[in-house]
Amino acid sequence: MDDASIIELYWQRSEQAISETAAKHGKYCRIIAYNVLSNAEDAEECVNDTYMAVWNSIPPKRPLELSPFLAAICRRIAISKLRKKCRDKRGGGQAETAFEELAECMASPHNVEREIEQKELNLALNWFLSQLGREERDIFVSRYFFAASVAEIAEKFSFSQSKVKTTLYRTRKKLRDYLIKEGLC
Repeated sequence: MDDASIIELYWQRSEQAISETAAKHGKYCRIIAYNVLSNAEDAEECVNDTYMAVWNSIPPKRPLELSPFLAAICRRIAISKLRKKCRDKRGGGQAETAFEELAECMASPHNVEREIEQKELNLALNWFLSQLGREERDIFVSRYFFAASVAEIAEKFSFSQSKVKTTLYRTRKKLRDYLIKEGLC
């Protein structure tokens, strides 16, 4: 079943929408959740929470594409679960390291205008990514959106881990310089 038909099932409030979503995008969501959480049970719970969040989001939202919509929701839920896990001192994972690497580039969470800054930051980040070469962008997105480990990225793109680390370091530096220039850091 195609994504448009699945979205239509959500609009009709048909429970078949969830089973169709699971059949078509379940593995994709599990990979995203597992890369963030590094735990199969937590990832599965996160995927189920994602289906519930999508059920509650459609309607009123009508995404143009289901896959990125699911990815964003799944990733947000997984990161929230990871933060709770870390807060409760029950471990961490690969994602925690990835997010710490980006921390120096992000705006302060204590700023009163945080929501506006977040929108500006999203626009700036999208523009920045559009200016990168495909290889550099794919490595960056794999690490910081999908929370893949350096070893996984190296294997996926047939690079050495050293090349991946160097590319990530240089890209973070470019991002930081760009955000400083734009007054967002």
